[in-house]
Amino acid sequence: MKKSFMFVFFVILLSTFIFAQAEYMPGVPRNELIIIENPDGRATDPGNFNLWAPGSPSWSRGLQQICMDALWYIDPDAGIEGDPWLNSLAAEPPIYNDDYTEMTIKLREGIYWSDGIEFSADDVVFTVETLKAHPTMSWGSNFQIYVDEVYKTDNYTVVLKLKEPNSRMHSTFTVRWSGCYIMPKHIYEHVEDPEAYKFNPPVSLGPYVLKSFDPNGYWTLWEKRDDWERTTLGKLYGEPGPNYVLYIGLTQERRVLDQMKHELDIIHDLAPEAAISLIQSNQYAVTWFDKFPWAHPDPTLISVLLNHEKYPYNIPEVRWALTLTINAPEVALASYNGAATLSPIAVPPTGNHLKWYFDPMESWLKEFYLEVEGEKFYPYDDTISHKVADLAKSQFGYEVPTDLEKIKESLGYGWWKYSPEIAEKLLRSQGFTKDNRGRWRLPNGELWKINIICEAEGRPIATRGAEKIAEQWRKFGIDAQIQGVSTAILWPSYLNPGNFEVAYAWNIETWGGHPDLSFFLRTWHSDYYKESGVLSAGSNYIRYKSEELDKIIENMQKTDFFDYEKNIDIGLDFLKLMVRDMPEIPLMSYNVFTICDGYYWTGYPTAENPYTNPVPNWANSKYMFPLLKPTGRK
Repeated sequence: MKKSFMFVFFVILLSTFIFAQAEYMPGVPRNELIIIENPDGRATDPGNFNLWAPGSPSWSRGLQQICMDALWYIDPDAGIEGDPWLNSLAAEPPIYNDDYTEMTIKLREGIYWSDGIEFSADDVVFTVETLKAHPTMSWGSNFQIYVDEVYKTDNYTVVLKLKEPNSRMHSTFTVRWSGCYIMPKHIYEHVEDPEAYKFNPPVSLGPYVLKSFDPNGYWTLWEKRDDWERTTLGKLYGEPGPNYVLYIGLTQERRVLDQMKHELDIIHDLAPEAAISLIQSNQYAVTWFDKFPWAHPDPTLISVLLNHEKYPYNIPEVRWALTLTINAPEVALASYNGAATLSPIAVPPTGNHLKWYFDPMESWLKEFYLEVEGEKFYPYDDTISHKVADLAKSQFGYEVPTDLEKIKESLGYGWWKYSPEIAEKLLRSQGFTKDNRGRWRLPNGELWKINIICEAEGRPIATRGAEKIAEQWRKFGIDAQIQGVSTAILWPSYLNPGNFEVAYAWNIETWGGHPDLSFFLRTWHSDYYKESGVLSAGSNYIRYKSEELDKIIENMQKTDFFDYEKNIDIGLDFLKLMVRDMPEIPLMSYNVFTICDGYYWTGYPTAENPYTNPVPNWANSKYMFPLLKPTGRK
């Protein structure tokens, strides 16, 4: 007990020492400083701020949020103007010609780099040409593939001539989590090797400039520009509240300790149990939902990914059988302590997706059926989310929502029935058998074994969710287990090259604030198909091919990005196909337990005031800064 107390005392003493140095830097009083967790942790090359370079440094230490700027942003929530589409460096949305082979960009005037040089068309042209000439740099391959020529017609107008029709060319320049940030021509034109250049100190287009950074890589300190009004954020939305911003990498234990002492204003994420404990202990805690389930549902869909090149996951009946042997409320409790937002369809249940997709799909889902042994089986259950709420209340004592609309918004609309008896019929129809020990065997007599690849380090929600599903499949008679791997290798070593049969991860990420699904769906067209063993061209890790899907994508590519009604219709066609085929099993949104501390600052975004995404490593989290106001505490 004494050793434990001494350890806690040492951690608090050490954190006080570290922050004393940040706090007592000349001119940096605590009540003018906002301290934000950087989930990247320690920057491996802390003196490198060249985010365009291959293997570029940590973007989430303020570099992409408050230093860089892009042409457009799409907020996953309501948007600071009440519209998720935000013109930033561009003065208006992109302008295409009739056949989408030319895109014109009208730029905002009166925006300046932090060294006093005016931002202009020269910077945009230079960015495209430089990255195109260096395809290993961020966004370079996109420009090399699609851009034939780029030029300016005046200081505030840029034209891109495209190699082929592309109605979504602007997406490269549009920030979701990130997007193509514009380079300062007057700096990089004098650089011999733009890939090796450190860009230190970075010249800023955002409202803050670099003040100092930890040479060991743990923190980065930014100071508000004297001319903040000459940036897009300041010009459009007013002066940012904090005079200083500190991004810092911390362990989970340190995050909790520091926020309890009001020395950490925004926590990026915590394990559910740690988050809930902190929320209950800190009277100043501000979360997306004021009560259960607290967390912000990101426009990212956690799913069970099934590789269609691996037998038997190429068989729809098998995929549906696996779906019907998942008990969703149990998975929600295991992974998120019940604070999960379920999705039975292939888009995350967040932002405006609820009105665009979930409301229109509800009646269709209730009428959808599988034909099993000549009889209709209706698999959708719109009471599943209510069951999750009831279990969370009975097992953990949480105060859960009872209002139907609140349940839909926070816990989801419903999910698929737990129906092992129907799953058994589906498998037997495909020649699967059970042995005398109740174990499922493939049609060739071999024991059916499933290995679920999942994250093992730093993301306990994934490990616990995958293990619960493996447990349920074992109960059904499948020899299932999980294989936890580090986040650093899950995508490059397993998902991208198709080096898996089943995985617990995600491959569907949407804009959130726009109904267009091209952000992930464009590269699911068979033209981009890559067999297992070759890196996927996009996020089609499951190697799913369908003529109907190709037609949907082709229709999408010919549709105006800003025609919401047509894009929603196309999206609904896609979602219905994904239900019928069940090429992967959608589970829930990636819920992030971002916790803000209201001791020094107020004005954080919430579900009641969803003006931007509070998750602080997202670039569009910059939109909270003009709305943050000091509480007056010293």
